[in-house]
Amino acid sequence: MTRFLLKGLLRDKNRSLFPIVIVTLGVMVSVLMYTFMLGVIDDMIRSNAKLDTGHVKVMSRAFSEIAQQLPNDLALSGVRGIISGLENNHPEMEWVPRIRFAGLLDIPDENGETRAQGPVIGVAADLLGKDSKEIERLNIETAVIRGRLPENPGEIVISDEFASNLGVEIGEQATLISATSTGSMALQNFRLVGTVKFGVGVLDRNMMIADISDAQYTLDMEDGASEILGFFPNLVYDEIEADRVADSFNEGVENPEDDFSPLMFTLRQQQGLGEYLDMTYLRIWIILGSFFFVMSMVLWNAGLMSGIRRFGEIGVRLAIGESKAHVYSSLLIESILVGIAGSMIGTAIGLGFSYYLQEVGWDISGMMEGTNMVMADVMRARITPESYYIGFFPGLFATFLGSAISGIAVFRRRTAQLFKELEA
Repeated sequence: MTRFLLKGLLRDKNRSLFPIVIVTLGVMVSVLMYTFMLGVIDDMIRSNAKLDTGHVKVMSRAFSEIAQQLPNDLALSGVRGIISGLENNHPEMEWVPRIRFAGLLDIPDENGETRAQGPVIGVAADLLGKDSKEIERLNIETAVIRGRLPENPGEIVISDEFASNLGVEIGEQATLISATSTGSMALQNFRLVGTVKFGVGVLDRNMMIADISDAQYTLDMEDGASEILGFFPNLVYDEIEADRVADSFNEGVENPEDDFSPLMFTLRQQQGLGEYLDMTYLRIWIILGSFFFVMSMVLWNAGLMSGIRRFGEIGVRLAIGESKAHVYSSLLIESILVGIAGSMIGTAIGLGFSYYLQEVGWDISGMMEGTNMVMADVMRARITPESYYIGFFPGLFATFLGSAISGIAVFRRRTAQLFKELEA
């Protein structure tokens, strides 16, 4: 019977075309919205982890309380020993020191006088290390707009927008004016060798990137760092494992109340990201749940309308002796066939658009102007195994439910009434 009904749907476009189109559109939008929402969250987590928080981060207790002020007088000391212990206890993770600092970047003229000056936010990472992955992790190489990466001590790169505002060219000298870890004034000359653009508004305004050894010398932080970041393999954040690693490390701290005691924080414990992610997930599932409910109602209504339009056909079939149960079961099988066909086509099209957004992305740089949120200017989708079947819930079950409810009317048709309808 299923083969017979399938042939009937293929030959009668009035019974199949419109329902399949409706199901296809609904499933396509459902899949696209689901993958896009996941991509937004992933981009936010990945951007924050690589540029700021890591998957876990080790800071001194006092530094963590006012981390936004970049208080390097409260930074970690004995960093090599801390990293050695972390690598022994958690060899599956990669541990890297970084220094964050703030100051003024002064551009002198030919007479050594200030030509331009602006506030700068600096990040120092291991850029010159032979086996370092920091350049790749920070996407510095792909972010270069002009010039090149630092290859020698004393070389820096700054954001391209910042360089344009200062009017500085590649190869010119720049002087960093900041404070050392002991509270003294720090003055150090650097050579500008390149400009970068990360596609993150808050970083592209006034960022400076230097090698960590230069920053340690300039800020008087020998064997010191603002923070030690830990990363899981392939930059995939594992919340359960991150909690386990942090708890294990913190339990081994001898005096956690000491201002300079190192403590480990997970990504969710930093900058209110935990509450923000929980709120984001809740809103996303509310939006998706509401959308799926609305789409289910639309597809359910389509099934109801399809059943109502076919009352005349149903009457004829009952009049020639077909049983009500057989008519009802055939309607359900047709709805399943329509739901499967529409869901498969809709999922394929939705995944096609999702793949484009995953690989190419959607540029929202115009919307990010003036924001302080660490989020990529190009938003992407993320295709997961769930993406291949999530559209079948509104596409198949709602269509089936609509036909099941509308088909109940089959059992309410009376034979005497059928002959009156046929005579009319």
